[in-house]
Parts: sequence; structure tokens; C-alpha cells
Amino acid sequence: MNGTILVVDDDPGIRRLITATLRDVGGFRIEEAGSGLQALETAAGLRPEIVFLDYEMPDLDGAETCRRLRSDPVTADATIIMLTGMSDAPAQDRAVDAGADMFLTKPFSPLHLLTLVDELGDRDA
Repeated sequence: MNGTILVVDDDPGIRRLITATLRDVGGFRIEEAGSGLQALETAAGLRPEIVFLDYEMPDLDGAETCRRLRSDPVTADATIIMLTGMSDAPAQDRAVDAGADMFLTKPFSPLHLLTLVDELGDRDA
């Protein structure tokens, strides 16, 4: 697989953790964005296969970013994994309504992250 993963989080530490964990997985190219608005701009040019998307961001939250990614034909088919520190049902419901495919609750294990991406790569192969 030679697709692209877009990692979107306003916390540079989380972006570095995900990027470092996935650096050599499945031939993916990994790009980063620090905000929802930056994610939309970056995704339009990249056509990412997988988007790790933080739920809570200052300029445009994850749910709205997800909704916009889903409404754009260029990014509509990406697998969107919402990163969240919250486990409350209303936030998850809002993200699902916006089109999120799955959730990854912070803090998460790097091993779980590797397994998840590996499974997604196998599914798309």
C-alpha cells in the first residue's frame, strides 16, 4: 500500500507520537496538520486514505472538520479515525453523525495504533 495518512491534532506531541509510531508501516506517506482548517487544505491536495482527527481543536473542531472532509468528493472516502480524550456519548454521537468511522481514545497504545493501521491496510488491499 502506498497511500497517505493525515494526522490532525493541535498538540504537536500527539502528532509526533503518531507519526513516529507509523513511520515505517505499510509504505504509507505520513503528513501532519495542526488544525481543522489546515487539515482541510492539506487533505484536498493529498487525498489521504486514513485521517487521524483530533476531536477538540481551537479553530474548527473534529466533528465539523470530519463533516467537511465527508462532503468533499476528493476526501469523502477516507477512513476517519477520531482521536478523543472524551468518552461521553454526545461527543461520540456528534462525530458519528459527521461521518467518523471509528474512535481512538487518548491516551492510546502505540501497539494498538500499529495494529489498527495494519488492519486498515489489509482491508483496503
